[in-house]
Amino acid sequence: MLKEFQEFISKGNVMDLAVGIIIGGAFGLIVNSLVNDVIMPIFGAIFGGFDFSNYFIALSKNVTATSLAEARKQGAVFAYGNFITVVINFLILAWVIFLMVKAVNTVRRQLEHEKPAPPAAPPPPEIALLTQIRDLLASK
Repeated sequence: MLKEFQEFISKGNVMDLAVGIIIGGAFGLIVNSLVNDVIMPIFGAIFGGFDFSNYFIALSKNVTATSLAEARKQGAVFAYGNFITVVINFLILAWVIFLMVKAVNTVRRQLEHEKPAPPAAPPPPEIALLTQIRDLLASK
């Protein structure tokens, strides 16, 4: 059973995938905080002090609230500000992942170039004998 488990892990890099998913989930929370707590307030200040998360269009006549949370309680709304926040979140996450993959590929290429060349295989016995004969003839 243990041997089968080891073969299973070595075939598909399951552990690497699991670690990637866990780190990706945690990284997603960091990016969410970065977007919601740092970047969106800056964009809001640049575009007139508005908060994108509360931009919405009421789809029902019953909606009279000014905040998105209250408006959703009153009826259907089209929350395009929340969508803008999610798109910015995605773009930041995609850019950071792109930079990470690019850095990993660069390091991988550098490590491949730094590896010493494997030692050359010894020549077959016939070639070695002919080389010795050539060297003896050249020395006479």
